[in-house]
Formats: sequence, structure tokens, C-alpha cells
Amino acid sequence: MSYSIRKLKYSEFPPLLKEIPDPPKELFCAGTLPAQDNKLLSVVGSRKVSGYGRDVCEKLILEIAQYPISIVSGLALGVDSIAHKAALKNKMHAIAIPGSGLDPSVLYPRSHLRLAEEIVESGGTLLSEFEPEFKATIWSFPKRNRIMAGISHATLIIEAEKKSGTLITSRLALDYNREVIAVPGSIFSPGSEGPNELLRLGAQPARSGDDILRALGIEAEEKSAIKYDSLSENEKIIIELLKEPRDRDDIIREIGLPASQVNMILSAMEIKGYIKESMGEMHLNI
Repeated sequence: MSYSIRKLKYSEFPPLLKEIPDPPKELFCAGTLPAQDNKLLSVVGSRKVSGYGRDVCEKLILEIAQYPISIVSGLALGVDSIAHKAALKNKMHAIAIPGSGLDPSVLYPRSHLRLAEEIVESGGTLLSEFEPEFKATIWSFPKRNRIMAGISHATLIIEAEKKSGTLITSRLALDYNREVIAVPGSIFSPGSEGPNELLRLGAQPARSGDDILRALGIEAEEKSAIKYDSLSENEKIIIELLKEPRDRDDIIREIGLPASQVNMILSAMEIKGYIKESMGEMHLNI
């Protein structure tokens, strides 16, 4: 697929981007801009993301997928690509802001050209202040980071070492008076040094989707409570098991019933709205 690139009029610039002290003079776009009432969440983190970081990123995006939120990231390896893919999987509007121009011949990184195309195909957006055939340089990434911070209502930090481009984005977000939220991590992990330091300095912790909604000023919908008296014994066991997300095979092993019978129970519980499946795992839907 090839996508068309156009230069935005100043009137089309995302509103928050016009407020920063150093807005771009030009902005090029491929795809569809977000709805005006969408909240924009920048999701950034380490290129060398851990399994924990991947799981957290996918979980948090899943938990906010039903709300009018656009997921913004930089198309880079690691957290960026995980955030984009999770947004696409959950039918959310995605915005990718690479450190290069948007022409497929120069888009960086090359390995994410297909991901960029999928973002456009899904109704998302590619944005860059650089001319379409501009090749990425060392200095273009920090320059790009201010666009990510400036365009968004809040910035979510998943993982980052103490000296990283991710923390540049978070500092810019603070300078622009945007909300910064950070995922707490292990004190033994270098990848958690950045978020943990931000939390020490007063950033809000991102422990669940509700924390992100609060940072974006969105009121979470009240979750339905399960009427335990109406559940079968096997359904009650599954509810207890799913206090932590599990895959189907794990649930089948724990219950000890034939796979066909467990799958029937799980399907019935999904229809009732008690559970849902995402990212290959079953989750409570309450």
C-alpha cells in the first residue's frame, strides 16, 4: 500500500500543539486526524522493553480502549511499537510521529513501514514536521519528542533508563503543563529507574486504566458487579482464577474439566459480560 501525504493548514494543527512555545512551522500528515473531542495520550518508553513493560503497556491500553482516546507514540522499536499495535488491536485511533519524513522511502525505522501503513489503513494518523523525504538524524528525534509531548493531554512513561529520550519527552510534557503518569517498576531493573524517579518527583502512578482516565479528565464508567448467587460453582472458580489474567489452557488445567466443557463455560461468561478475551488471555470484565 502507498499512502498520500499532505501539508496541513495551520487551522488543522491539533489544538494543543499550537499552545507550546516552539510549535512546528509546518506539519505533514498521512491518514485521518483524530476526532476533535478525542483525548490524546502519548505512550513512550524504552526500545529495550522488558516482558513486564510489554504486558503493562498492552494491559493499560486494553483498559482504556472503550473511551475516546487517541494513542500517540513515535513508531520506534520497543514500547512505541507495542503501544501502536495495542491501539490497532483494540480499534483505537493511533497517531505515529516518526523522527523522519513520512515518505515510505525514508520512514524510520524501516522495519515499521508496514506498521505505519496499518495505522493509516485503520483510520489513524502519521505526522511529521519534517519534509516528506527528510531522513532521520540524531537531532531529529529530540525535536520530534516535543511534538509528541505538545500534542498530547498526558504522557504515559512505561519504562526508561535515567538518561533517555523518553525522559526528554516527559520533561517537555511537564514544561508544557501536561499530565505525566509513570508505571512503577522494580528497584532492581535499570528500565524502571526513569519512571521511579518521575514518581519520586511527583508524577502520578499508572497502576490501572482508571489512573490514566483520571489524568485525562475522563470519568470512568461504573463497572457492573457480578451477582455471585447467580453463578455456577465452575463460574465462581473461574472468577477467582481471573483475579490475574490467564490464558485458556491455564484455566482448563486449573479446573480439571474437559477442554470442550470449559470453553463452553467461558463462552457463556463472555456473553454475560463477566469476562473478556484480549491479547490471548482471559480478563475479568468488572
